[in-house]
Amino acid sequence: MNVLKSGSQAVRIEQDVVMARQTARKLAVEAGLRLVDQTKLVTAASELARNTVVYGRGGDMDWEILEDERRKGLRLTFRDQGPGIADMKLAMTDGWTSGSGLGLGLTGAKRLVDDFSVQSAPGEGTRVMICKWT
Repeated sequence: MNVLKSGSQAVRIEQDVVMARQTARKLAVEAGLRLVDQTKLVTAASELARNTVVYGRGGDMDWEILEDERRKGLRLTFRDQGPGIADMKLAMTDGWTSGSGLGLGLTGAKRLVDDFSVQSAPGEGTRVMICKWT
């Protein structure tokens, strides 16, 4: 796996959610994703960026344009030092929310991408990685 390009940007306030969406769209185009896959990735990125701000008390979005022998892709990693997720099984249940949202953030993002992983523990923050491939 080769990393062709990488970077990071802050996701700390509501305005940063918009910037994360714009960055994700630009990078998805650069990675060669089809329009429908661009839209899916940007939607997932928007949900995760919002979670980073609202529940994680702000963090960062790291990005990498990847290439292997068969394909190119875009990997986004959202990380924060917030309170963490106490019950991962519950958090990955459709419809469950710890706040006033629709409860589709993590599970919805997972359905929209090709690769998804989440690491979290109470008091240790959360790290969510998503990837979409061409």
